[in-house]
Amino acid sequence: MGPPGAATDLSAVDRLLDTNGGPNWELAFPLHRAAARLRTPAPELAKQWAADFPALEGLDSAFAAGPYLNFRADRAWLTERTLSLVRARGAQYGHRTPGPTRVCVEHTSANPNGPFHIGRVRNALLGDTLARVLRAAGFPVTTHYYVDDVGRQAAMLGWIWSKPVTSWPAEIRASLDGADRDREKPDRYLGRPYPPVNEYLKGHPEADAEVQAIAHELERGHVDPAYREIVQQVLDGMLLSLQEIGVSFDDFVWESDLIANGAVAAVVERLRHAPHAVQETNGAWAIDATGSGLPQESTRIIVTRGDGTTLYATRDVAYHRRKLAAFDRVIDVLGTNHELHSRVLRILLAEVGEPRLPEFVLYQYITAADGAGMSTRKGTAVYLDDLLEEAVHRARNAIRERHSDLSDAEKDAIATSVASGAIRYHILRVAADKTVAFRWEEALSFEGKSGPFLQYAYARAGSILRKSEVAPGSASVEPARLSTPEEWTLIRQMARLPGLLEYVARTAHVHGLATYAHELAEQFNRFYQQVPVLAEGPERESRIALVEAVHQALGNSLDLLGIARLDRM
Repeated sequence: MGPPGAATDLSAVDRLLDTNGGPNWELAFPLHRAAARLRTPAPELAKQWAADFPALEGLDSAFAAGPYLNFRADRAWLTERTLSLVRARGAQYGHRTPGPTRVCVEHTSANPNGPFHIGRVRNALLGDTLARVLRAAGFPVTTHYYVDDVGRQAAMLGWIWSKPVTSWPAEIRASLDGADRDREKPDRYLGRPYPPVNEYLKGHPEADAEVQAIAHELERGHVDPAYREIVQQVLDGMLLSLQEIGVSFDDFVWESDLIANGAVAAVVERLRHAPHAVQETNGAWAIDATGSGLPQESTRIIVTRGDGTTLYATRDVAYHRRKLAAFDRVIDVLGTNHELHSRVLRILLAEVGEPRLPEFVLYQYITAADGAGMSTRKGTAVYLDDLLEEAVHRARNAIRERHSDLSDAEKDAIATSVASGAIRYHILRVAADKTVAFRWEEALSFEGKSGPFLQYAYARAGSILRKSEVAPGSASVEPARLSTPEEWTLIRQMARLPGLLEYVARTAHVHGLATYAHELAEQFNRFYQQVPVLAEGPERESRIALVEAVHQALGNSLDLLGIARLDRM
């Protein structure tokens, strides 16, 4: 069908296919590239190929639509195929057979200096959801948290907690007023002095020199066990918060360990002999990145200072060499303020002769409802713990209004799941390259583009199935009985899930899954409002089977988004 010499790789064709569907088509294939190679107007080529397109199982017809070759599916074939596949695969519907390509997703990696604020949470949710989708797409995945226990921020906490509280400057000691170490999470309590310490050091050079000395000792690989214990306690508290929104990790890589085991020293040695290595007059070593496209002020990449200590970028090269040696695909989730670092890292990896490079998922940040940003250093952060507490409170009130028949324990359990799902979906629904403006009324809406809306649709589908009193998996399907527009729309949407997961796994556009799940839930709502599912008649069993399939497909989507399935809302 294509021009002589045209690529016939099916994966390349699949990537060009538009599977979103329209009013009268299910697939569309753009012909711009083929038309350019054949020197034929794309609309004309579409007409030629549509006229000559062979009959294929599952396709009803092909037709031209401007520069696109569009396809209509055989409705009976797609209906039977989709519903039987969802039923057969169950919780694995949409998933692919595991393959050999090992993937590492490093995400979150927030400095262990205090509680998570919601600006950091986007990293965790993007990385966690991407890892879930990659596993579903057949990739063995390992998630990493890189613990930066060597940098200045962690050294600041180590400095203040190495001193008796009674010796702290008054403005720092005030951060503990009203605090109870036995009642607060360790990240909250131990992180309290961080903002005032940051301010204090700006005006007290002698104290700043002490912090700098600690940081330099850490960079040399000298880690005091008491310091490591402080960092571990803060990290443990932070991880407890992430568990509340369904985020966990497979492996933790400590930056200080890379120094201790010689991995950083090996990188330094290679960089000193790199093609563009230069030594400064003070003894420091650098890479001359002139002509690399970096900003002019960043073209001198410092590898080691004059005293031989390393910088974060150098240590990050050691970490990435480890990852690239162990995995076939390495993905880093970073905020856009780390975009320059990602470019520097690529340059340094090339300088040490690394033939492969990591992929970067860069994201914009979250702002509060009033548009203000958040900063741990300034003490203006909105903490994840407080966000969750408020979300649970609001969700509990909504559940009480809806269900007076539930016990308090049941209401609390539902509210906790709704709160977590609301936060996850509200952040995941926005493309990574766009800022998230957090708004309570949107996040916790039971009717808008929200997590509770998805959970409610899932619960409604389950309620219909319980009322049907038909044993799971026993309802027979007659495709001809599912003839309404609402039924066909649901079938087409469910059929998209396997291809969508492959797309998200390839592009890391996890917001596409959030959009898909909302569309499926919205289409299901229209369906049960317009179609009498449980009414007696020849269509009843087929409609019950359709609801069962939607319940499964939507449940699988919720699992991948990290949102709890709920039987009641």
